[in-house]
Amino acid sequence: MSLNNTSKFLALILRHKPEVIGIKLDEHGWANVDELLKGINQTRKIDMQTLEQIVREDNKQRYAFNEDKTKIRANQGHSIPVDVELEEVDPPDVLYHGTGEKYCGSIESEGIKSKTRLYVHLSEDVDAAIIIGKRHGRPVVYKINTKQMHEDGIKFFKSVNNVWLTKEVAVKYISRI
Repeated sequence: MSLNNTSKFLALILRHKPEVIGIKLDEHGWANVDELLKGINQTRKIDMQTLEQIVREDNKQRYAFNEDKTKIRANQGHSIPVDVELEEVDPPDVLYHGTGEKYCGSIESEGIKSKTRLYVHLSEDVDAAIIIGKRHGRPVVYKINTKQMHEDGIKFFKSVNNVWLTKEVAVKYISRI
């Protein structure tokens, strides 16, 4: 099993379905590393060194260990209700949202919704948004007036891997680039 496939399986477990390997996450999204390794090893081979390599080399920095590496969690992107202890922060004046062309109709009529995730994900630069958009087909980037959103009382959070998060983005704050 490739490291990339194992990383994707780890994302499934830590963001969406820990029950797939028979574990539970605590209220902050942490999984016990020993239980996680035991669960994953039911279907594929993984050891602590491989898990550390996945966390260290993940280009999106999706995962984090606690200080003594007895627990691990996904930094954001959950579809299950967990509190990853995000701190509310003031956003820059503008952020970007990358998506696929097929979603433009609903975004332009209803805004950007978190759908199955806990938050809408926003990027600090257009290039990152384009990369994200490509995952969904032909990329489209929206410029988000986060300054106005924040002035209107909407909360923003920033994950440890620099993804900006908010509950939703209304149409009035969105412009297509």
